[in-house]
Amino acid sequence: MEFTKNKAMVFPRAVLAGHGVLAEIGKLARNFELGQTGLVITGKKSEALAGRAVVDYLTAEKFDVQLAVTGEATRENVDEMKKVALETRAAFLAGVGGGSKIDIAKVCSSELGIPFISVPTVASHDGIASPRASLKTNGISISVDANVPLGVVADSAVIVKSPFRFLASGCADVIANLTAILDWRLASRLRNEEFSSTAATLAEFTAETIIENAGLIKPNIEESVWLAIKPMIISGISMSVAGSSRPTSGSEHMFSHALDAITHGKGLHGEQCGVGAIMMMYLHGGDWQRIRNALKTIGAPTTAIELGVSKEDIVTALVNANKVRPDRYTILGDKGLAPDAAEKIARVTGVI
Repeated sequence: MEFTKNKAMVFPRAVLAGHGVLAEIGKLARNFELGQTGLVITGKKSEALAGRAVVDYLTAEKFDVQLAVTGEATRENVDEMKKVALETRAAFLAGVGGGSKIDIAKVCSSELGIPFISVPTVASHDGIASPRASLKTNGISISVDANVPLGVVADSAVIVKSPFRFLASGCADVIANLTAILDWRLASRLRNEEFSSTAATLAEFTAETIIENAGLIKPNIEESVWLAIKPMIISGISMSVAGSSRPTSGSEHMFSHALDAITHGKGLHGEQCGVGAIMMMYLHGGDWQRIRNALKTIGAPTTAIELGVSKEDIVTALVNANKVRPDRYTILGDKGLAPDAAEKIARVTGVI
């Protein structure tokens, strides 16, 4: 039988992480041999924190760069930024800010067919270098395919200035890989879904790295950003290896999206995934206490109260979670959880 299997994997060409690397973005763009015109997509807060500096550094390398300030990651804002990019004849983009600004740049990059550079000013989830983006529609986040950044510039001196809650959320998102991988293995066994041991190993490594360093990840310490940012970037890259979000997104993410639909995003994405991972690890029969303890040590939420949602919200989200992505088989199965079972899980794990 002729062998015909093939697969394409796309990775960032360069990743700069650590103190003061923002100043290198101009040289990085020059090394990429990008076109002369660029568009920096940023937000109101991130404009002052890093957006203007990115424009200055690129201009110093003789690039003709415009800056555009936008809001949350919605289809409308993506279309508006695409319009600005076309009007300015941008040959490349730079997404400067939190996850929403990077997601907008990702989708614009994909739909316009031009490269982009990811410049996070916060590290609230593992989407910094991933091929996926989340767009909000009627308050609900929908995951879509997008371009992998050509380069990543993660300056720890910039990121440490953001509220620690964001960094803790990013750590929780990576820790949640542990249940996503278990779900993926389950789907491989029961549904014969294609499984990548390489992608799973990368994703698991990042989660274990965060857990092992949980006691060192603290507010207002730049080294904490350094310890957390590398696993977040590698976690995103594991999706490129897999060709899907499978190694980093399972039942815990479905719970988070179901909770978003009810509470319209009261908690951060990573925070909700962390809480979801506690309960999903319980369902898998694994060491859910280890996940909970690591989250507590870092300072990420582990309860409904800490997420700012009600007990009823948690139970309803658990019951509805399997409907979020019916095509993705997880520990929740096809029928999902009964309300009484959902409440029991949340109570036993201390979430409610």
